[in-house]
Amino acid sequence: MSQKASTSTLIPILIMALSFGGPALAEDLEPMPSSFEQMSKLVGDWKREGRDGSKFHIEFELTANNSVLVERWVSRGKTHSLTLYHRDQADVVATHYCPQGNQPRMKMSTPDGATKITFDFWDATNLAKPTDNHQHSLSFDLSQPDRVKRAEIYLSSAGEEPSELVLVRME
Repeated sequence: MSQKASTSTLIPILIMALSFGGPALAEDLEPMPSSFEQMSKLVGDWKREGRDGSKFHIEFELTANNSVLVERWVSRGKTHSLTLYHRDQADVVATHYCPQGNQPRMKMSTPDGATKITFDFWDATNLAKPTDNHQHSLSFDLSQPDRVKRAEIYLSSAGEEPSELVLVRME
């Protein structure tokens, strides 16, 4: 086969292959959203699955030019506690403002972009002893956009107290 014949045969095949979308190039792929971007999708009002949300619900909103995510627990119409999430370079930090008066800070311990985001204790303000009751870890399973599992562990001299909420968006 001559070079002219092989080139004339290959060109139409190449054109067809490219027009049907060959393998994606790295620059064509959508970057995975960061954990903070994923958490920002929580903006709105949430209630416990199976409840009406009238006595207790959680509100998420962005503030500070969308650089801080505010999580506000509302019980019987009053703010009960507050957690703020923000970036610290590649990490995400959570500061929990507890009704007990302490403020544990937790740092993201999972890889950025994961759908299950976990925060572990880093330090705290207004915590007299490490055994005083405080939030010690927190996680979100964001694999289902409108059904989120939120788990936390409180630590005290009595040991660990885990709890989990399944949250659904309020209508």
